[in-house]
Amino acid sequence: MPSTAPVLPVADVTASDAALRRFLHGLPGVDAVGLEARAAALGTRSIKTTAKAFAIDLAISMIDLTTLEGADTPGKVRSLCAKGAAPDPGDPSVPRVAAICVYSDMARVAKEALRGTGIAVASVATAFPAGRAARSVKLADTREAVAAGADEVDMVIDRGAFLSGRYLQVFEEIVAVKEACGPAHLKVILENGELATYDAIRRASWLAMLAGADFIKTSTGKVGVNATPANTLLMLEAVRDFRAATGRQVGVKPAGGIRTSKDALKYLVLVNETAGDDWLDPAWFRFGASSLLNDLLMQRQKLATGRYSGPDYVTVD
Repeated sequence: MPSTAPVLPVADVTASDAALRRFLHGLPGVDAVGLEARAAALGTRSIKTTAKAFAIDLAISMIDLTTLEGADTPGKVRSLCAKGAAPDPGDPSVPRVAAICVYSDMARVAKEALRGTGIAVASVATAFPAGRAARSVKLADTREAVAAGADEVDMVIDRGAFLSGRYLQVFEEIVAVKEACGPAHLKVILENGELATYDAIRRASWLAMLAGADFIKTSTGKVGVNATPANTLLMLEAVRDFRAATGRQVGVKPAGGIRTSKDALKYLVLVNETAGDDWLDPAWFRFGASSLLNDLLMQRQKLATGRYSGPDYVTVD
């Protein structure tokens, strides 16, 4: 359960660059060998029969079904929205996905296509994926996405500033983007593959949460290393510890490279065993994915009929 009273003096921790640096570098160092060993061990857990069926449906309901390509068209976005709303048109018991994630110029198209479904529109912003733009441009990008109907904004941090140790600059930018989001939820993408060390990922996770992130997200899906069980486990530990310290719960979104039901179920085990079942909900855990839904649908039919349907059973994304 959440802490009844905050114990971390957030205002003091973020009062200056020196205070923020002192706090972030005072976080416990990450035992890389231990972290990877625990992630690997949890990945061997077996989920069978009824529990597997429940987990597959839960994973479907946690997907941010994503298209982030230069060749995206309104037609492709509408098609993706239709798939998210009815993943298997022949089986209305299949859950809807959590959100459709698109570029900001497609947010209005997605909003119209999803009207009445209860599915959120998530839009990437802040000069995604590199984040190389002036803050004024990033804020304008964010406001445009929200004005177009985005319920959630996925921003990228300035990795150059973070890796240079300009923590307060990164913090202030996240705060400004959060304000520009208005009623929309903010997911902060750390781009773990570029942060390089587990210690840096832990610091970036805490920095984003201190700045007001509603979710912390592993990656853009556009670099060589994206979500991994180990870096997601580390972020789950961070949100668990942050809630214990402040009383505020923050979600986690692994993205990039999660393509199979087996992968998804491993991540759900990580969530349950690390953060706890409070996070086993689309409000607090998401998968950023494009092809994962297809495999979950095929595995779901396999449980129901005893045989695989084959790739023709699902649409090609």
